[in-house]
Amino acid sequence: MSDIQDKVIIITGASSGIGAATARELAAKGAKLILAARRESRLRELQAELSGTGREVKYKVTDVASFEQMEALAAYALNEFGTIDVIVNNAGIMPLSPLHQTKISEWNSMIDVNIKGVLYGIAAVLPHMKAKRAGHIINVSSIAGHLVFEASAVYSGTKFAVRAITEGLRMEEAANNIRTTIISPGTITTELLDSISDPDLKTSIVEVSKIGIEPASIARAITFAIEQPADVAINEMIVRPTIQKL
Repeated sequence: MSDIQDKVIIITGASSGIGAATARELAAKGAKLILAARRESRLRELQAELSGTGREVKYKVTDVASFEQMEALAAYALNEFGTIDVIVNNAGIMPLSPLHQTKISEWNSMIDVNIKGVLYGIAAVLPHMKAKRAGHIINVSSIAGHLVFEASAVYSGTKFAVRAITEGLRMEEAANNIRTTIISPGTITTELLDSISDPDLKTSIVEVSKIGIEPASIARAITFAIEQPADVAINEMIVRPTIQKL
């Protein structure tokens, strides 16, 4: 039996990509899942797929950029399953653009989703985890949280922030047996590139991204971190294609 069996796990950004792949991987290990995203039709389809295998899967339409909605998500998980063992703060967007284009609304969206969404996820579950002196908070950063590449200044800034926030959380809550993990994917085949609004930049990034690995690769890394014994914390992992140089 997996150590993940019956753990209650919230996954944001669960409607596609890494989030959906993680849901499938964890359901196969026997987790009880709360799926969160903005696209209800996708959530409903994934719930039906996973529930059909006998797993306990719930969903709640949630915008991670709203603290009230993230609080409601945590409350829903507690109402349905009585506890929260893990949250995977996976939701993110990547509308890359050079700074000189001053795409202010895109910058604000990245800050709202990539930084505030993670903070709101932490804030929503932390009181419960501190009270029971146990829990695991997994935040998805990026290889862009370790280096800056073409047109990634703001996106990289948000992902550097995720790493800083997670490390600060680790230092603050280690004594409460709350584990933290930073997952930094390299090039992955997901819908993340769909948010790039500059057609020329999008074309060049899509070309580079042809080396991408499947989201299931990241899902396995997340699963590995969760299934360690409670006294072991996998604090950070970078997972990228073998042939990716940057």
